[in-house]
Formats: sequence, structure tokens, C-alpha cells
Amino acid sequence: MKTRVEITREPLVASGVTSADGTSGAVVEFAGVVRGEEEGAPIAALDYEAYEVMARSEMERILRELSSQYPCREVEIAHRIGRVPAGEASILVRIAAKHRAEAFGLLTEFMDRLKRDVPIWKKVAP
Repeated sequence: MKTRVEITREPLVASGVTSADGTSGAVVEFAGVVRGEEEGAPIAALDYEAYEVMARSEMERILRELSSQYPCREVEIAHRIGRVPAGEASILVRIAAKHRAEAFGLLTEFMDRLKRDVPIWKKVAP
């Protein structure tokens, strides 16, 4: 499985859905967007911090572990750090696979493990 993991301070923009090699029957693109509320209170933004080297390494490790259960062809991940205003994406995940079940399965498992295991923290921006 080909992977690319990026941590950036730049705004994230979806790349569009294509299967360049013609072998992927499913391309799933997920954007995790900052909501305008946290615990019922309105917010303007979230601040994300990361131990970048370890965060990237952990995301790659998770993808390696999931690749046997969900044999996808390609996964691209971009996670934003710093201030992310409400309505903007904090994470983009793009997965190309032969079938949709593998793509959606990998996405769901990856996001659950990202929140649990990867050293990226968020707090409501002051």
C-alpha cells in the first residue's frame, strides 16, 4: 500500500476524487471539519498541537497494521496543526481501494486509532 502522511499548518483542500491508475473501484475522501461548537458552547476555532515526528510515525504504523485487514492501494493523510477556524478541515484522508468495503473499513479504523493513539492534541482557541 502506498502511503503519504503530512502534518501542516496550511489550510487543507480536498483533491478531488479520481483513480489515476484505473485499478481502484473506490476512492473515499474524508474531511474532519471543526464544528462551531464544543460541548454545547459556540467556538471560533480549535488549536491543534502535535509531537510531529512521533505523530507521523504513529499514523504510518497504524496504516501498516491496518493494511493486512483492509488491503487498499493508496492512502494520503494530511493533518493540520495550529489554529483551525470553525468550518475548516483539520484532517483530510483519501483512500483508493479495489472495493469500497476496504476503503471505508480502513477509514473508520484509522480515525478511531488516530484519536486514541496519535500524539495530536486539540483545545478550544481563546
